[in-house]
This record gives sequence, structure tokens and C-alpha cells, in this order.
Amino acid sequence: MIPKHLQGVLWSRKIENLSLKRDQRYIIHQILVYGSFADWSWMFKVYGAQQVKEIFLKQPLKIYPPAVFNFVKKILFGLPVNVAPSHRYDQTAIRHTG
Repeated sequence: MIPKHLQGVLWSRKIENLSLKRDQRYIIHQILVYGSFADWSWMFKVYGAQQVKEIFLKQPLKIYPPAVFNFVKKILFGLPVNVAPSHRYDQTAIRHTG
């Protein structure tokens, strides 16, 4: 069950309509970007550090401000420079529309 206090972090969907399994990509990325340390603690307890990292790496979302992306990539996960290229995550990156 997803705690009600996460509604502000998971703002684009109603908590009662979310599934921990089906919506894990959305939940994890939203919490990584917008969540507090308490929200992160809940996320790691529910999904585990390995699953969170795997979702971050294998199912990126372009919602990360550059500073948040760098914090998550370098500090939280300790990933090397050549892993998780910023254009796959950075909401400010130039998108090609052609």
C-alpha cells in the first residue's frame, strides 16, 4: 500500500489508482526526483536498493533536473561517468524532433 503522504510526490496520479508493481517505474523516478529522505527510505524499504537502481538504469525518464540527476547518479548510486547518459534523464536536454 502506498502511503497517503506520497500524494504530493506522486502528484500526477491518484494514490489509490497506483499499483506498487505495475507503476514502479513512475513511483521510483518520482520519488528520486521529488521525494524527501523519508520518502526515499520508504521506497528503498519497499523495492530494495538493487531494484531501484535497476529501474533507474534500465527504464529512464526525462524528468530529472541536472543537479538531481547528478546527485542520484554519482552520490546515491556511485555510477561511473559513462553509465546512464544524462540525455536519457535530463528534462532540460535538447530533444530531437525529426
